[in-house]
Amino acid sequence: MTLGSHHGGMVILLSLCVALILSIFPLPDLLNAYRIQWVLMVLIYWCMAIPERVGVLISFGCGIMLDILTGSLLGQHAMSFSLISFITLQFHKRLRVFPLWQQALFITLLLILDRLILLVVDGFAGAQAKDIPYWIAPLIGGLLWPWLYIILRDLRRRFKVC
Repeated sequence: MTLGSHHGGMVILLSLCVALILSIFPLPDLLNAYRIQWVLMVLIYWCMAIPERVGVLISFGCGIMLDILTGSLLGQHAMSFSLISFITLQFHKRLRVFPLWQQALFITLLLILDRLILLVVDGFAGAQAKDIPYWIAPLIGGLLWPWLYIILRDLRRRFKVC
């Protein structure tokens, strides 16, 4: 049940590492507010594609890694990623047969849910309220979903990740 124990585990691991790098890649202050939720989107893909290999535990670990890398409250991304992975796992059979535009709508809702969870956690921690760009980033992520899906699906097929 680990990432590397089956064929293609390195592809999964590398895709998650690239997503983590994209999540901490320096951006100008103006664009930083629109940062895409790359790690969560990659986790959602792998939970849909191979739910027996990528699930809540791996999502929790990726969330902890993102918390450490971004210096955010330890556990907030882990909690959010775990919940969203659980939801994805519950609907993965249906999601796989949806056309890409319907998947993109569902993914957008999951990305907004992630933002809501983080907003609540930040609120309990006494952080400042978020502005409009905070809510635009999940919409951009939903628009990018079809391309991310196609890229990851092609990688999964090319490297026979099962």
